[in-house]
Amino acid sequence: MEAVALHISNGVLNGPVSAIYGVIALVALAYCVSRGRRDLDDRLAPMAGLVAAFIFAVQMLNFPVLPGVSGHLLGGAMAALLVGPWVGALCVSVVLVVQALVFADGGVTALGANITNMALVGTAVAYLLIALLLRVLPRTPSGLGITAFVASVVAVVAASQSFVLQYVIGGTTDLEHYSIGAIAGVMAGTHLLIGIGEGLIAAVTVVTVAKTRPDLVYALRGLKQARPVTTERVAA
Repeated sequence: MEAVALHISNGVLNGPVSAIYGVIALVALAYCVSRGRRDLDDRLAPMAGLVAAFIFAVQMLNFPVLPGVSGHLLGGAMAALLVGPWVGALCVSVVLVVQALVFADGGVTALGANITNMALVGTAVAYLLIALLLRVLPRTPSGLGITAFVASVVAVVAASQSFVLQYVIGGTTDLEHYSIGAIAGVMAGTHLLIGIGEGLIAAVTVVTVAKTRPDLVYALRGLKQARPVTTERVAA
């Protein structure tokens, strides 16, 4: 049985745990829809479609972690920067649903757990860091690049540890040669490297958008009360 760490397959988690995470995901996504609806406008709606398409593409790249276990890029930090935490979480969730139902990439019974790890935990951790970093870093291309990189690395590692927690609670696959600490360590180390790759991609993407259309970067608009931002500074 293949256990894709950040694309959990059917049977990797037991029924009760899968059901609990399914409920958690449904409630959280309903809240994201409610909050995201306030943000959607003529700029954000098309950007959300582009972000979802980009995330779908990068998530097709998988990297081996443990026997039968692999990891991949997430895209939550980039989504949070460009379209905000609420719409960003929805973008990642839509990608996960399509991958599970159309491409059998991630189990349907584990969809709630996958959404929790990648769409909710990953995006939430990323945006918390974004909100913090953009209070202290300059709102320039270099500042946005650093923010995107750091948020991506931390978010990917956090999502990997969310999977470890799920495995501890209700894992059913046989990784008897690995202790929980070893699994957590391997997951963290591997996803640190994956996060660095994702961080570079996110930084280049966000900086490119910010230089050409700073008005399309949600973080610059959504966090403007925390620190004044001008188009001239971003475009510099």
